[in-house]
Amino acid sequence: MLYEIENPPSSQSSVILLHPNDNVAVARVSLPAEHRIEIGELQVVTQSSIPAGHKVAIRPIAAKEPVLRYGNVVGFATNTISPGEHVHVHNLGYKELDPSEVIQTEIPRRSAHTEPRTFLGYKRADGRVGTRNYIAVVAASNCAAYTSELIAQSFGDEKLPDSVDGIVAFPHGEGCGMSIGPDSEQLQRTLQGVLDHPNVSAAIILGLGCEVNQISHYLGGEIAKPATLHGMTLQESGGTRGALEAARKQIARYIERAASEKRTEVPASALNIGLNCGGSDSFSGITANPALGHACDLIVDQGGTVVLAETTEIFGAEHLLLQRARSPQVAQKLLAQIEGYKRYLRQFGGSFNDNPSPGNKEGGLTNILEKSLGAVAKAGTSTLEEVVEYAERVTTPGFVFMNTPGYDPVSITGLAAGGVNLIAFTTGRGSAIGFPSIPVLKIASNSNTYRRMTGNMDINAGRIADGDAPIEEVGREIFEALLRIASGERTKAEMLGHHEFAPWRIGPVM
Repeated sequence: MLYEIENPPSSQSSVILLHPNDNVAVARVSLPAEHRIEIGELQVVTQSSIPAGHKVAIRPIAAKEPVLRYGNVVGFATNTISPGEHVHVHNLGYKELDPSEVIQTEIPRRSAHTEPRTFLGYKRADGRVGTRNYIAVVAASNCAAYTSELIAQSFGDEKLPDSVDGIVAFPHGEGCGMSIGPDSEQLQRTLQGVLDHPNVSAAIILGLGCEVNQISHYLGGEIAKPATLHGMTLQESGGTRGALEAARKQIARYIERAASEKRTEVPASALNIGLNCGGSDSFSGITANPALGHACDLIVDQGGTVVLAETTEIFGAEHLLLQRARSPQVAQKLLAQIEGYKRYLRQFGGSFNDNPSPGNKEGGLTNILEKSLGAVAKAGTSTLEEVVEYAERVTTPGFVFMNTPGYDPVSITGLAAGGVNLIAFTTGRGSAIGFPSIPVLKIASNSNTYRRMTGNMDINAGRIADGDAPIEEVGREIFEALLRIASGERTKAEMLGHHEFAPWRIGPVM
């Protein structure tokens, strides 16, 4: 079995009860039929085998009665469920919840008493701080995507100065054949965010020349700094080979400039962490996500920023975020994003419950309510200070929410464009994603995934479920790892060369 730890498990270590009010517990390991479970004075015998990470009823649940996990509703019983029964898609129904009654009045800021911490970063002219120092080659459209990759690859065997992390390409499939309006504007916001990013010393915006997404948009705005941004097209540069030669000459000048940029000690308040999860399982909400949440609280206590994303994975748990909103106005912005996403899905006949994926369900997550309750734990307990749109620059310190899809490459692209300088990524089933210019820290929710994918995973939060470490200890481990990575330590995704980049296409193909 994927999560097998011991066989047979002891009755006292068989399950994890997440809240005293819960009427289900989570199997820590695969449980056989007729296995005795002891939770304090409560004793239950399994009526069938229970896969690891799946739910088992520990109290009688009547038909239509709510099923509770994390002390919250994760669905409703479709028939009577007896203690010891496996609780999953066959007997747990999904129904949308109304969060409108839990909006609070304005609340005071959380105060923190913590020792100030620092890291070694690259100070930028606008006050932001980079954790890396890249030169970026960004394609304006799919028509320039291949050439952008050729340009970056041409520096692959060259020795770069120690302060230059590399030449990275941003190829993608958008930029032409698209409607001019919200879709093209969102793409421009996304590309501008990766061009003008604290982890980027200088950049080239490369177009074909005749696409919808013209390079003039980027050269005429606030980021039109000749010392750090250069625009060119294949049609004006002599095609693929001409553009390659011209770009290499420009990048050589940028390398010389970037070589003079050095890391300096900066306060941890300059940390801007994007939060994401992918390939989740039932343990994600028990181990990796709450541990990352503890790390996020430590970052916010330092004056730093943490950005939760994936609108499709807060649905059903939005009341937990609304209760933490700085003001009714912030809460209403979050509700408006959720309602807007519902309208977006209805255009295509979809719903929020199309997420979880088959892999999520195999890992024990029955519906989006259950998945979301575990997902929001990544953001810790701090006040929700602001809500922003996809790829919108994050300027408010503290806990911020960004409207993104749950699809990992698209979500982390939006976070990156918003200006995060690190990404913390939790996974249960296992994920191998990275980003061209931002370190991505991988946190495994269970020890078996960590062992199977040790080349991809940076931290094993499965030690929490194993009983070897409390949430706070692993959270502190994540916090310390983020400081080291911000100072230059490489993540596994960086070592492997992962560089996924995927802007969110929201409109029709023309």
